[in-house]
Amino acid sequence: MSQSTEYALRAAVWLAENEGQPQTTQQIAGATRVPAPYLAKMLQSLSRAKLVRGSRGVGGGFELTRAAGEVSILDIVNAVDPIRRIESCPLYLASHRARLCPLHKKLDDAMAVIEQSFATTSLADVLGNSRHKPLCEFVEVALAAK
Repeated sequence: MSQSTEYALRAAVWLAENEGQPQTTQQIAGATRVPAPYLAKMLQSLSRAKLVRGSRGVGGGFELTRAAGEVSILDIVNAVDPIRRIESCPLYLASHRARLCPLHKKLDDAMAVIEQSFATTSLADVLGNSRHKPLCEFVEVALAAK
């Protein structure tokens, strides 16, 4: 997964966690530890994909365009850096044109599993009911610091 994808996923999870409360680029950057200029580019990509919308002015910021349960991890990944499936031989070997070799077939099968997992996992699923919330210190770590 690219760093861009990681950053976009962090932003999307933060927006899902704060559903109904527009978040400024600075708020998102601070909470997700993503550099604000880089985050702005990721938010543009998510906006072009119609996954987030931004509003200006007092009370403005970014928010998801759909409920967290309706946005899949794959939606976010595809908006920023889609998974590249292996459709033909990366070595351009003539003997592999009709069918992938066992190595590249196995790699593509693995990518298909990841793609399916991302497609069936929503932002709401990631937030879940776990006491280990995304983007937060684990409860044990927070308690040990006290």
